Amino acid sequence: MNASIDIRRAVRSTLAVGAAAALLLGGLTACSSDDESSSAGPTTTLADDPATGDTIKIGFIAPEGGQVTVPSVREGAEAAAQYVNANGGGIGGHKLELVVCKQHEEPATATKCANEMVEKKVAAVVTPLGAQGAVMLPIISGAGIPYIAQAPVSQAEMVSPDAFMISGGIVGVLAAEAATAAKDGLKKVTVLIGDTGDAAASVKALGEPMFARAGVELKVITIPTATADPTPQIAAGLADNPDAVTILGDTRQCIQGIKALESAAPDVQKYLIASCLDQPVVEAVGEEALSGAKAFTTVNLTSDDESVTLYRSVMAEYAPDTDPQGLGYLGYQVVMAVAEVGGSLPAGGVGPEQMKAALKSATDVPVPAAPGLTFTCNGKAMPQLPSLCSKAMLVSTVGDDLKFTDTVVVNK
Repeated sequence: MNASIDIRRAVRSTLAVGAAAALLLGGLTACSSDDESSSAGPTTTLADDPATGDTIKIGFIAPEGGQVTVPSVREGAEAAAQYVNANGGGIGGHKLELVVCKQHEEPATATKCANEMVEKKVAAVVTPLGAQGAVMLPIISGAGIPYIAQAPVSQAEMVSPDAFMISGGIVGVLAAEAATAAKDGLKKVTVLIGDTGDAAASVKALGEPMFARAGVELKVITIPTATADPTPQIAAGLADNPDAVTILGDTRQCIQGIKALESAAPDVQKYLIASCLDQPVVEAVGEEALSGAKAFTTVNLTSDDESVTLYRSVMAEYAPDTDPQGLGYLGYQVVMAVAEVGGSLPAGGVGPEQMKAALKSATDVPVPAAPGLTFTCNGKAMPQLPSLCSKAMLVSTVGDDLKFTDTVVVNK
């Protein structure tokens, strides 16, 4: 990528669509369809392989208790920790102690949680979801503790040598959409995005160079978030007949955008992040409006791959009241990823330096519950943003029953 200056300018402060947490959810959530699919899927008997070594403390910071509260993320992480200790052989044989702190998606509690991680001398901190990375990371990395997230939101999370991002977040989404459009011979793609903060300008600065290098024109249409019915603005923005339209936003913006597309351009190819495939959207727009869309995700919970079967099995055993098609996978993915990376840790005491070394040497580690995705934390996935351990995405076609089909890995 040659546009490093543009990228760094685009990601300064928070990279937000509406709220930064809404974009993170939008880029990463799994598809939840009908009641049957949210509870169905094969499971397997878990192995009996308990951890026996010394305990490693891993901090876990989750958005819970405030305006943004997602307890299922913590529940997925706790289920993963129980599996690692009882069935997965530990972290390189070590027992895992999950040190949980709940932040309310505002600086005061985020600061408190970061300081608590330092005080409790954890070996690493994982924070799978949230928009307070710019607050927490300086405190955590200042103490020499590695900071691990599912995807970056702030610039600090993208460039810090002590941060490790399992996926590329919105950078990965845009890059995958550009590659998919080029592969499918599309010439024009339009982005629909809310007008909160500098979100549209950031996406424009990030996306235009990526799409241009792929030989595809990108147009960004800003939709007033206060507008009850944005159909007129969207219809006007589609006057040049794009080949595909992508919506970057939360559930409400997805509903508005898809309804407007069904009215203004019902046959246009839809590129959807998975917030636009979540159950409230399905109920509001109907399955027919989503069938045939391209889904850009870092998980595929409709797959019968053994890594997804393991996820369902762990949740059934240790978090039976948590919807396995919801956001629990975010906590599960990061904890299981740490366990995979820690397989090379030495016996005896393990602290931040050993964990950091293990992370930096991580090569082609499978992303849990994401068949085909791997991460490598050597800073080379996207050199201008060295914290990114992967820029790859799963791109699937949404079937008539909202199952993902024809899934391919893009930008591996």
